[in-house]
Amino acid sequence: MGRSCKFIGMASSDAGVRAVAGSFGEAAASPAASAARFRVAVPSVASRVAAELRYQLAEGTLLPGEKLTEATIAEELGVSRNTVREAFAELASERLVVRHPNRGVFIASLGAGDIHDVYTVRRAIEVSSIRNGGSPERIAAVRAAVEEGRKAAEAGDNEGLGSANQHFHRAIVGLAESHRLDMIMAQVLAEMRLFFHKATVDAKFYSGWLEENDRICTALEAGRTEEAGELLLAYLNASEEKQRSVHGE
Repeated sequence: MGRSCKFIGMASSDAGVRAVAGSFGEAAASPAASAARFRVAVPSVASRVAAELRYQLAEGTLLPGEKLTEATIAEELGVSRNTVREAFAELASERLVVRHPNRGVFIASLGAGDIHDVYTVRRAIEVSSIRNGGSPERIAAVRAAVEEGRKAAEAGDNEGLGSANQHFHRAIVGLAESHRLDMIMAQVLAEMRLFFHKATVDAKFYSGWLEENDRICTALEAGRTEEAGELLLAYLNASEEKQRSVHGE
């Protein structure tokens, strides 16, 4: 996998992934465990592995076209190769990875034709989430992502700036306090980072959105949720156009 240590000690969006080995081992180690219990346990672990890989995609750690190796991931996460294979199948259904016969599994490289579809989903869930507002704690998470972006920009950390931007949009959907929306957004963010890898050859790509993020957050903090929604909608429309330009559509 190239950078084999990338999974060790990472702060995943699903913190339970670091306990994958224990979860799997507990089910397998008990001779009294029924077959039904075993069948329930394995998909749960596979989903945690898929969540970790999805998180790494969203954070920009895994790159488009990069090969994923069952044996390496299984060893690093302390699970079976069959569990990793199940995780790959889950990600393949989301078009985040592709399996090439006789070559292996690779991180997908999304095309220009996927851009509008992804942004259609983003407009649906992000704008509705921000228009409904959120708890003070959830709003504080949006502000924290803005400040994270400012610090990264000041440090000249373009990758950190990209991650902060992902955290900003994850926090917006988090306003809804919906596990299902969070799961949808996790997939969307992973897909978006695949697009953004091409865009970030321009070091100013993310920094251009910092002030927009701040304006959206300020409106949200002031309770002007309709204004925040309109600002976010305009933001997403402009972002889609930028992506179309970068990808030559």
